[in-house]
Amino acid sequence: MRPLLQLSLLFLAPLAGLYAQFPGLDLPPSGNNQKASVTQFIGPVKVTIDYSSPAVKDRKGKIWGTLVPYGMAPLGITRTPDPWRAGANENTVFSISDSVVVEGKPLAAGAYGLHMIPGEQEWTIIFSKNSNQWGSFFYDEKDDALRVTVKPHKHEFREYLTYEFPVRRPSETTLELQWEELAVPISIQADANGIYLTRLKRELTGLNGFDYRAYDAAAQFCAQTNSDLDQGLLWADYAIGGPGGIGQTNFDTLSTKALILGKLGRNDEVKTVMDTALHLPGTTPLQIHQYGRQLISAHKNAEAMAVFELNAQRNGEAWPVHVGLMRGYSATGDVGKALEHAKKALAQAPDDLNRNSLEGMVKTLSEGKPIAQ
Repeated sequence: MRPLLQLSLLFLAPLAGLYAQFPGLDLPPSGNNQKASVTQFIGPVKVTIDYSSPAVKDRKGKIWGTLVPYGMAPLGITRTPDPWRAGANENTVFSISDSVVVEGKPLAAGAYGLHMIPGEQEWTIIFSKNSNQWGSFFYDEKDDALRVTVKPHKHEFREYLTYEFPVRRPSETTLELQWEELAVPISIQADANGIYLTRLKRELTGLNGFDYRAYDAAAQFCAQTNSDLDQGLLWADYAIGGPGGIGQTNFDTLSTKALILGKLGRNDEVKTVMDTALHLPGTTPLQIHQYGRQLISAHKNAEAMAVFELNAQRNGEAWPVHVGLMRGYSATGDVGKALEHAKKALAQAPDDLNRNSLEGMVKTLSEGKPIAQ
């Protein structure tokens, strides 16, 4: 019985190893190549990479060109040359919620198997429409959705293969593979503002389309991002007097419309709209003051002074009327008048933050110097 038992063990040992790696079973990852995932947003676009992370172990200096050969690996299960799986075990999967541009080339929303062909000077990055393979062993070039080329660069030592996003901007990011002493960057760009606009248009056809504040917020987005200003102006008009009587003519909605008109270069209309906003019964001293500050920032000092004076006529001694007059007189060169109103504002300061700031301004003006605007 002993020989038979030994024979049975010989057959069972490799089977145990095979089952430990079988993708259909929930078992520990092969070779302790732990699974990892990292996500980064480009505005509204969700970018995710799911991968298994091998370690360098005692193979330092033997990863690139040896463990991971340059060019296509010579022997896959299909007996045809294979690219590298860009990780370990199952497919490394690259997922995007919306269309993006990878290294200057478009890639539609979806999940892709990520494969790479390493080179000493240049790497080919492959996005395959088949994201459910085991590694790259069943890779088929016919499934390619996109191929791009990138250049690797030196990197501080990484024991475990890692994907990171070292560059993160509103409309772009860089996905980077980092392992041993090498990094492979992949540039990804998205039309974030365009996607936001598309979503806003869709959302404003639902319940949000019955709230003037939603139109005002959408119009502000267009103004702040310089995106589709004509659409933004339409939304601003809806916020003021939209369909179904949902509009509200108030300082906020009129200010938004004026902001877009200014972006469009229609400055005469800006003045008309803001004159209406400033004289509305519900407009507050703080709103008038903030508009005066905007005019000073735009170097329209005379217009700002007129706004601060209007605030004084309408609201007398209310906070922050004297703050505005201080700024207006300082901007137009009358430091003495600015100091007079600075002292009155200091006596009214509602909190320590304003009090400390005004004390510094009083000191500056007392020395005959204008305040910083």
